Amino acid sequence: MSVSPLSESLIVTTLRAAGCVFAEDEARLLVSTARTPADLSAMVERRAGGLPLEHVLGWAEICGLRIAVDPGVFVPRRRTEFLIRQAAVLAGEAVRSGSPAARPAGALGGKALAPPRAVVVDLCCGSGAIGAALAAALDEVELHAVDIDPAAVRCARRNLAAAGGHVYEGDLYEPLPAGLRNHVDVLLASAPYVPTEAIGLLPQEARVHEPRVALDGGADGLDVVRRVVAAAPLWLAPGGHLLVETSERQADETLAAIARSGLIPRVAGFEELDATVVIGTRPREER
Repeated sequence: MSVSPLSESLIVTTLRAAGCVFAEDEARLLVSTARTPADLSAMVERRAGGLPLEHVLGWAEICGLRIAVDPGVFVPRRRTEFLIRQAAVLAGEAVRSGSPAARPAGALGGKALAPPRAVVVDLCCGSGAIGAALAAALDEVELHAVDIDPAAVRCARRNLAAAGGHVYEGDLYEPLPAGLRNHVDVLLASAPYVPTEAIGLLPQEARVHEPRVALDGGADGLDVVRRVVAAAPLWLAPGGHLLVETSERQADETLAAIARSGLIPRVAGFEELDATVVIGTRPREER
């Protein structure tokens, strides 16, 4: 729909008064998304009231894709695009190098239907944004995603349906098919890593409107990350990679946890997005 410049100016003023730093950009998105003037008015009211912009719009943009984000579901962060790019490179290499995990479609319980593709597991998947972006970036991928939050699982199933992704509800590895053990090329975790005492310091739109289970990482922020890392060697194929999104200050402890698990650790960062990813690789030949 279109509105007059005056109407858009009023929206900007309203949003700026509510503390929206990027009021002009948000106003343009609201105007372009609203279907009717009444719809636009309601959307502006919800945003000015503190609802995350992505929940108001119904989508978030990640890697150039619009990912559906339902109210109450964790909003994917732009910094996660760095994790996605790192994962896409490693998944592509797995297929090209003839990874023992990369296998024909349907190999978990059916007949080979397509050329080999990378096996990817996304833990704490939220809306499924990571999996959807990887599916768009890769020619061949067998995608599995898990979240403990039922609302996130419902949202992820919609976002990953077109990619043929499998989405499971449960705690980390618990709901995954046993046949994935030792067969995962790329294991991703954008797990909660905010220390419990720091939750209150988060912006209101996060601490009030996003599920605490997607934010709270325990006393030092790494409780869930440690659990992900400890079990990763059971699921990764030889040469497979674990990628964990964390903060720069938590990177050293995450690296140490990965080394203790028997994986080969390294860290990658991208300052422009304030992104830090710790990567652990299972040796092709176990020591």
